[in-house]
Amino acid sequence: MTAEASGAPLEEFLADPESCTLDLSTAVARCAKALGLRHAVVYLADLQQRHLVPLTDVTATLPVDGSVAGWTYRTQALRVEESDRDGVTAWFPLLDGAERLGVLGVHTHALTAETLRQSRALAALLATMISSKRMYKDSFVRRTRTEAMQLPAEMLRAFLPPRTIGNAQAVSTAVLEPAYDIGGDAFDHSLTATSLHAVVLDAMGHNLASGLTSAVALAAGRNARRSGADLRSLVDNVDQALSEWLPDQFCTGIFAELDYTSGVLHWANCGHPAPLLIRDQRLVADALQREADPPMGLRTLLSARGRRVHEARLRPGDRVLLYTDGVTEARTADGQLFGLERFADYVIRASASGELAPETLRRLIHSLLDSRDSRLRDDATILLFEWQPVG
Repeated sequence: MTAEASGAPLEEFLADPESCTLDLSTAVARCAKALGLRHAVVYLADLQQRHLVPLTDVTATLPVDGSVAGWTYRTQALRVEESDRDGVTAWFPLLDGAERLGVLGVHTHALTAETLRQSRALAALLATMISSKRMYKDSFVRRTRTEAMQLPAEMLRAFLPPRTIGNAQAVSTAVLEPAYDIGGDAFDHSLTATSLHAVVLDAMGHNLASGLTSAVALAAGRNARRSGADLRSLVDNVDQALSEWLPDQFCTGIFAELDYTSGVLHWANCGHPAPLLIRDQRLVADALQREADPPMGLRTLLSARGRRVHEARLRPGDRVLLYTDGVTEARTADGQLFGLERFADYVIRASASGELAPETLRRLIHSLLDSRDSRLRDDATILLFEWQPVG
């Protein structure tokens, strides 16, 4: 069968207006049939990235750690294993750009070049469909949650972007715990034609008002950014919004902007722990340490000079870490404070092993949650961005 002939049924499926209204499980079955594949199953990562949950109940949930499917999720690479039934199972990553959604399991009698091509096409199509539907399909949300979501967390998560974004020159990835009971921590990141923007916030308290504070700060920052404001004006916009709408609340934060054509990094520090710079597999001590301005929402504490924007030039391969103090104040397996040095050392060792940035943060946050004293003292948020210029 020629490539043109094998692709015709899929083209017919895509051209059919009714295909847009199908539930994803039915769409997967029809797409697999159109491509001549034996059987295909979509698995989505749960909120904490511990499990791969099938969209239907015909098969079992798989662990991200300790399964072949999980290996594909962790590495974003194809993996093949013998099937319980006749044939093999090929695992393909489901990626929305840089964001890991889950995996696609394709069961087939034999893995040929044609099967590989068809399966990769199906994985790309399904990732797009999942991304377009998951914002309004509660069935996706229910399957990827393992416990009840508290109201402040529900509200705040509605404002958060995907965990990972990126292009050929930069990637940014984040994790936030406790996943179902966050109070005031939040992150944001976005891309323009020339820049990566990254934000980490930590609002006062751990309740609905804290979540609302971070939500307003995120919205005010995005509003200014999308209007073309520079970094100083952006932070001023957040200050003004909090002062006007939530005068009794405040939050700390880092607002960063990386020009990924030049590697120039600008950032504003509003009462927050300083960013960390990892270069050539070592922590560059105090490289991004600057005197912090007061938290946002406390404009009366600002001096006449206003908010300060700092500048540094990155080198190719540099990784920058933004975090909240819930990370460094967490406990390790032996009951000791995690601390800044352990935090940086973990990321350095993961970088040296060639681990992908999203996987580094997933494993790091799990190491904190799975320690003997697994109760975080505070919300813990980590955002890591990496500059890898082309050429």
